[in-house]
Amino acid sequence: MTVAPSGPEFSIQDIPFSYRGSWLNISPVVAEKTYADDLHLVSHQTGLHPVLRLAPDAGTTVVATATLLTWHRADARIEAAYQGPDTLRIRSRGLGLRIAAAAPTLTPFSGTYLYRDPVDGSAVFTSYETGRRYRVTVLSGALRAAGGVEALGPADRWLDLPADQPWEIAIEEYATARHPYAPGVPFDQLCRERRAEFAAFVEAVAPWRGVDTPAAELAAYVLWSATVDPAGFVTRPAVLMSKHWMDKVWSWDHCFNAIALAAGDPELAWHQFQLPFDHQDPAGALPDSITHSEVLYNYVKPPVHGWALGHLRRRLSTPPDRAALVETYHRLSRWTRFWLDARRAPGHALPHYQHGNDSGWDNATTFDDGRVLETADLAAFLVGQLRCLADLATELNEPADGWSAEADRVRAALLRELWDGGRFTARCPHTGRRRASRSLLDLMPVTLGTELPAPVTAALARGIETHLTRHGLATEPTDSADYLADGYWRGPIWAPATVLVEDGLRRAGYATIADDVSRRFLALCEKSGFAENFDAETGAGLRDRAYTWTASSYLILAAARQERAGSPVGGRGARTGPVR
Repeated sequence: MTVAPSGPEFSIQDIPFSYRGSWLNISPVVAEKTYADDLHLVSHQTGLHPVLRLAPDAGTTVVATATLLTWHRADARIEAAYQGPDTLRIRSRGLGLRIAAAAPTLTPFSGTYLYRDPVDGSAVFTSYETGRRYRVTVLSGALRAAGGVEALGPADRWLDLPADQPWEIAIEEYATARHPYAPGVPFDQLCRERRAEFAAFVEAVAPWRGVDTPAAELAAYVLWSATVDPAGFVTRPAVLMSKHWMDKVWSWDHCFNAIALAAGDPELAWHQFQLPFDHQDPAGALPDSITHSEVLYNYVKPPVHGWALGHLRRRLSTPPDRAALVETYHRLSRWTRFWLDARRAPGHALPHYQHGNDSGWDNATTFDDGRVLETADLAAFLVGQLRCLADLATELNEPADGWSAEADRVRAALLRELWDGGRFTARCPHTGRRRASRSLLDLMPVTLGTELPAPVTAALARGIETHLTRHGLATEPTDSADYLADGYWRGPIWAPATVLVEDGLRRAGYATIADDVSRRFLALCEKSGFAENFDAETGAGLRDRAYTWTASSYLILAAARQERAGSPVGGRGARTGPVR
């Protein structure tokens, strides 16, 4: 299979132009839900910070592909490509470009300063917000003018490159000092190298792609471009949820990225699964989220990690070695004990959430009449995780009976205490009061597949069908009084819920409904891209438009569909030897 010369074309308004390993991107997105008129060089070190505004001559059109960004007007053009994670090369024929500090006001505690380095003559912008320098080195041609050099206060700081002669520059992000820029490979060769890198990644993670999976290459680009090298609190190569404003790793989102990468890039997949566990606290809890300069523990996320580990291991093209499995077993044990020991009221068999944010479904209607709740989804995920631990313990010659017995107790309590004969309810651990909602969250025990009695599973399947719109699974039925088209978890379609429900239905024997769920979601992504979530009635993408767990969910479901059709789905060119 082949890819387009520079990879798939996409809207720069929706998806940033970036490169695997880089903390930089080029995008008009300069803050949460905030779009500038010009494209900016944006850094995600210490948060999302627009550093440099890139303003070409008027009248240009932008074309973005996986490996080349182009501004063009008639035959004139400016082209940008990554030389590496911290270096961009930009060249022009017939167009001028202004590079300006995005934060012109300079104080001791904010803003960007511009100076000329006497060592090599380069122009250097230093950003207080990122704590990094951005060096502009002219490789051919010359600067036309510069303004605000060594200025203090609110001065504009900029460099102008001319339209009347060809030019090429390099922009580097670094900390305090580095050697003068050394001439790299010619620009055209650089582009060929980037195309080859991306093509190899696509071939590894989606070798099954074809005309019936037209969004596979773009999904692969969203993952590839959102990957960053280890830095700050990010201890491993990590796929951020986005290189827009959702530039973190949340402690359940990462599971879907790991599964999607498992066959084609097993080492990167294993890193995705393990990253939150690197920050496990003394109680065994995983953090809510991790980013370059922040780890948050004010909430947690649901224990889907046993479910995810099973899927991950089945897909890994190279298995983890014994040491990696032993470490994972102990990490998963501590995370499970957190729910059993710290999140169960005395005398209660079921664990509880302390807020909707703990569930990952922040504002779902399940939590409308109370935030501290024992919920069916949590109990079901925990049962699955306990089963995973029992299997892993047996494999490692560790005691397994305790995990199995605890899984039986939690499952029995789930059915005894939260099932009302037709639907699962949620219960306040303080008062014992139970309440049913219409949220899809209450139907998530379907993830247990055949673990539940057949009449219960049948009722869940019927309930799930009431959430299906022509675009997929609405998180709140569209006929609900609480439905909101852009209500976050109160209506929109979400990728993780889709994957979990589809998998549970299939394992429970409801393949026809599962096929329908999968088909509609795949078509939705092919129509509307990889947004954080989608309007359940129109299919329009909502919120952050370059969300990796959505891209991963497309790859997971598309690969599974191809496998069911008899196509091989294993990654090509994957590393050999066990993952550590």
